[in-house]
Amino acid sequence: MFLEVKMNKLVVAVYVLSLLLVGTLGFVGYSYYSSVQFDKQVTAYQEGGQAGYEEALAQVFQQAQSCQQVPLTIENNTINMIAVECLQQQAPEAVVE
Repeated sequence: MFLEVKMNKLVVAVYVLSLLLVGTLGFVGYSYYSSVQFDKQVTAYQEGGQAGYEEALAQVFQQAQSCQQVPLTIENNTINMIAVECLQQQAPEAVVE
């Protein structure tokens, strides 16, 4: 009888420890999976932002190269940008010898 009680306690202890191990492995696996998914989302967000900046800059260059004024606004400040080459094309008439 003493051996049976000791054996039952051992079985219960092994069972409880097994459950704790499975729970811990599940938690660690879920944490790792969540971390990987978050990293993917951050990377996608950063790449999208970079692509947006590149596209906006390409549009500004295209518009400036066609000798059009390009209004650039940041908060309450606005400037009109134009390519220097466009100004140099108009300048020879104003040159004084």
